[in-house]
Amino acid sequence: MIPKAAIGPALLFFIAGVLHFVMPGFFDRIVPPWVPNARLATYVSGVFEILGAIGLLIPATRVAAAWGLIALLVAVLPANIHMLNEARVAHASVGYIAGLWLRLPLQPLLMWWVWRVAIRR
Repeated sequence: MIPKAAIGPALLFFIAGVLHFVMPGFFDRIVPPWVPNARLATYVSGVFEILGAIGLLIPATRVAAAWGLIALLVAVLPANIHMLNEARVAHASVGYIAGLWLRLPLQPLLMWWVWRVAIRR
């Protein structure tokens, strides 16, 4: 049985994962320069988002998928920081930069949401 609470994060991660394949250029641009192959990183993270989303919906894999998604959220945090730094260097608009700053606390919030839905019972 799929808990209703798992549908929201599963849908979010599934859509985000699919977007890595639909518009990979966007994700490639936010991969930090120290990552050797941005396109590969984009695709790998997209695959793991999709697998994690599906895993949240399957009782036997729910907890493992949640831990995997939490690890993925930690792993992609440098990309969010890199995107913010690039926007500041490029003198992006104040509103855009503010949005990127607001995005940073979204990572721990998403981690909590996944943990709450799939691990804590």
